[in-house]
Amino acid sequence: MKLKPKITIADHFAVMSDPRVDRTKLHKLIDILTIAICAVICGADSWVAIELYGCTKYEWLKTFLELPNGIPAHDTFARVFAQLNPQEFQECFLNWIKSIQKITLGEVVAIDGKTLCSSHDKSSGQSAIQMVSAWATTNRLVLGQVKVDEKSNEITAIPELLKVLELSGCIVTIDAIGCQKDIVKLITQQKADYVITLKKNQGNLYNEVENLFKSGISTGFQGFEHSTYKTEETGHGRHENRHYVMLSDIQSRLDPDSVWSNFNSVGMVESVRQVNGKTTVETRYFISSLKDNAKKFANSVRSHWGIENSLHWVLDVALKEDDCRIIKDNAPQNFAVMRQIAVNLLGKENRMKRGIKNKQFLAAMDNKYLERVLALA
Repeated sequence: MKLKPKITIADHFAVMSDPRVDRTKLHKLIDILTIAICAVICGADSWVAIELYGCTKYEWLKTFLELPNGIPAHDTFARVFAQLNPQEFQECFLNWIKSIQKITLGEVVAIDGKTLCSSHDKSSGQSAIQMVSAWATTNRLVLGQVKVDEKSNEITAIPELLKVLELSGCIVTIDAIGCQKDIVKLITQQKADYVITLKKNQGNLYNEVENLFKSGISTGFQGFEHSTYKTEETGHGRHENRHYVMLSDIQSRLDPDSVWSNFNSVGMVESVRQVNGKTTVETRYFISSLKDNAKKFANSVRSHWGIENSLHWVLDVALKEDDCRIIKDNAPQNFAVMRQIAVNLLGKENRMKRGIKNKQFLAAMDNKYLERVLALA
């Protein structure tokens, strides 16, 4: 007896509400969702491509899907995903992630926003959609994402994302837009630490932190609880030295009224970069709940950019997210969830030592390899 491929991810999406009226249900919703997810894993980036994938793989799909009326047409895929409740689809995604994630103690969880560049629609006045994602940098896993409200910004989206994540024992990193008291409070309420960038538009806090470091440097940090760490990198015609300094026990100086939750330290990164004989110096400041550990602070700062290099870059280059012209109703947001599923599953499959683009190509050609990828769910 031939065993069916283990596609436990379908169990998490089987609870989705069907937005269609009964007379239009020629195809089961779980069949539509499963075909679309498999197709996106294999590189499909349009409804036509998803239909073509389904028709090509019909015999294989039939081994575990009912397909009572064959493969849905591309218009059916487009219509269903435009109508699917994106919050419900996202909730199913989060439940799946929680069932497979194994967060390492001290894991850096980077939170950052990304614009779906081609999701704008001039004819309807729809602006490009912005999504905020959480990326587990060690386990290389998308933990969740939320859409930024069209009339708002990431400041309102980040708290919504934090509320649905499990972050105990993690270090959350966010750029300057996340330097908000309410956001910091949400992080610490989950028993997590934070490292958040400061920028000059933070007003008094930025100036106070900058002056504190200037005072410390001028006295050799006498009277300051501090630690330092240095890195040096050379490659691709570039030489860069980074000097990390962390000042702890600073609450009485910077936050005597304790308006910031677990505000235990501030960090400074001075980067001296030489490229083609030209030297540039950049200084950045951070607030943090970490205590006197410049090396851990340095790792958190460096790890944050993993969301750019390992997630956003993959979405743009391998999955062509910025070129996708799916723009109708809820479809862009729902398609973004399917891309995140593809990134997670293809990233977890580590027996094939290839990039995600080549893994997609292999999954499209080899059903057994795709079954192995899906089994990771």
